[in-house]
Amino acid sequence: MTGSSAGTGAWIRRFHPAPEAPVRLACFPHAGGSASFYFPVSQAMSPGADVLCVQYPGRQDRRDEPCIATVTELADAVVEELLPWADRPLALFGHSMGASLAFEVALRLEERGVVPRALFASGRRAPSHFREGNVHLADDDTLVEELKKLSGTDSELLDDPEILRMILPAVRNDYRAAETYRFTGQRRLSCPVVVLVGDEDPQVTREEADAWRRHTDGTFKVRWFSGGHFFLTSHVAAVMAEISKHLSPEPAAGFR
Repeated sequence: MTGSSAGTGAWIRRFHPAPEAPVRLACFPHAGGSASFYFPVSQAMSPGADVLCVQYPGRQDRRDEPCIATVTELADAVVEELLPWADRPLALFGHSMGASLAFEVALRLEERGVVPRALFASGRRAPSHFREGNVHLADDDTLVEELKKLSGTDSELLDDPEILRMILPAVRNDYRAAETYRFTGQRRLSCPVVVLVGDEDPQVTREEADAWRRHTDGTFKVRWFSGGHFFLTSHVAAVMAEISKHLSPEPAAGFR
């Protein structure tokens, strides 16, 4: 199956289709996020890469669908949607909760004989490092304050009651999925892993970033950027350059 004949369905958004690109990049949003968060990535990477932005149920045009409660259940669903796009090299990029999800999807792809070109894990500690979290149990005001603190959503939108009414159910669901996710398996990836982290991100310590190394037998790299949890919004060009280095068939220099 070629990219021009594969249907995107409800799960995949191709904002800048690049059917002739030699590689595909699947992007996984953060908790409460949506596929449109990766529009700038799609714009920057096309036509060199065919960017597939994953749209979870329960938000935007899928807001009438029930959210999926756990990272593992979400991975089970997403991998089925991505397999038709694996007719050419496929890399995975996930931010925050999306990085945990991308890792679980990568495991499932490898079980099906599809080894990703690379896994890019952004703003997330290694799966083996679990932190207790209870933001998903807090009241709406506390949840909104958490979003403002991490700067993942425009603060003006969070002051709009109608916007909050629409987004908070998905945000709470995703926080529950992220905070209750535990990797209990022993399997390691064989694909390369590139970890991208903000040096002021309260969600990831250096130890937690370095611990991703334990989850792959492939090459490994950690790249630090200035900024907090959503450092990538201030470093789009640098992040895209880092990704592009590792999408080529040959391993990039300094990939270790």
